[in-house]
Amino acid sequence: MATHKSAIKRIRQNEKRRIHNRTYRNRTRTLVKKARAAIDSGNLEEARAATQIAVRDLDKLASRGVVHKRNAARRKSRLMRQLAKLQR
Repeated sequence: MATHKSAIKRIRQNEKRRIHNRTYRNRTRTLVKKARAAIDSGNLEEARAATQIAVRDLDKLASRGVVHKRNAARRKSRLMRQLAKLQR
């Protein structure tokens, strides 16, 4: 356990940020799941809209530092690749 005042404060800050970031991460996971479900359903317009929302949310996560930029880029790439497959 930390004994320095600054270390104790840092623990409190980290916990608060972890809980705050968890809400964003869960929301994004849900949106990505909805986009994948829309792509699997075969409805092109619905899939495009859901993918666009998920991509926007991933960009927000990356800009806030909740996930790494490359992690967000990889997830967006996979989603867009699935959407492109549907469009063929």
